[in-house]
Amino acid sequence: MGKQHSIVIAEDHTLLREGLKSLLHSLPDMTVVGEASDGQAAVEMCDRLRPDMVLMDLSMPRLDGLKATKLIKKRHPEMKVLVLTVHGANEYVYSALAAGADGYMLKDASNEEFSLAIQSVLGGKAYISPAIAGDVVRGYLGCGGGQADSGWTQLTTREQEIFQLISEGYKNREIADMLVVSVKTVEKHRSNLMQKLDLHSAAELRALALERGMVLRRKEVG
Repeated sequence: MGKQHSIVIAEDHTLLREGLKSLLHSLPDMTVVGEASDGQAAVEMCDRLRPDMVLMDLSMPRLDGLKATKLIKKRHPEMKVLVLTVHGANEYVYSALAAGADGYMLKDASNEEFSLAIQSVLGGKAYISPAIAGDVVRGYLGCGGGQADSGWTQLTTREQEIFQLISEGYKNREIADMLVVSVKTVEKHRSNLMQKLDLHSAAELRALALERGMVLRRKEVG
């Protein structure tokens, strides 16, 4: 028996988590040591369990997969992160790699590709799904490095966090309570991020959140 590799699954859909766990258990020397249904829980689980790899969804509540990946890689550079997502657009791939992801795989991949991606990343190799790899390279060469839209990159970490919470439907008061800040502080951050992103209404914010693959958890965006 070879070395056992410990893996944390970060995915907010229970059925998908169960399917991934079953697939991993069918592979040799793989052990699922934890399951997280949101990005914040994933970061905390990695701090506690120190797995060899994290399977990371991008669209999750509380903390999205990009920010969770960035935090995990900052705290544990040796920990591998394989993004598993439905988003094949170049912008998502560039953003994930910039956050420190070691691999990027689409959720419609075959079981064989899943196994190859796992083995490649654990072996220290970068992995991008073949279905999108060509477009990613062409896009990177064509846009001088694949920079994300300038408005989004101008946001501070706190503004991105508040954008995520607004997109999930939380009101200013709720966000203030969650982040332990004043309502005025939240309002200021909200105003700043709306200006940087050239947004003028909650409806436009909702549309951008959907475009970026963020999860809307409530019916209304306040």
